[in-house]
Amino acid sequence: MKLIINGKETEIESSISLYDFLKRTGTNPSSVIVEYNFEIPEKAKWQGIILKEGDNLEIVKFIGGG
Repeated sequence: MKLIINGKETEIESSISLYDFLKRTGTNPSSVIVEYNFEIPEKAKWQGIILKEGDNLEIVKFIGGG
């Protein structure tokens, strides 16, 4: 199944929730904002969002500095 993630086509094996996808890729869900198909869903809904063919994700990570 193909998704567009941060502008790049990415292949994943099967349907998975947005939350589980982030965990599987080593991304800490509490340190990112995700735009899913051009909308920003609440983090509480990420486990209920099942990724499907052609979905578009933009994942923005917070980076501290000073």
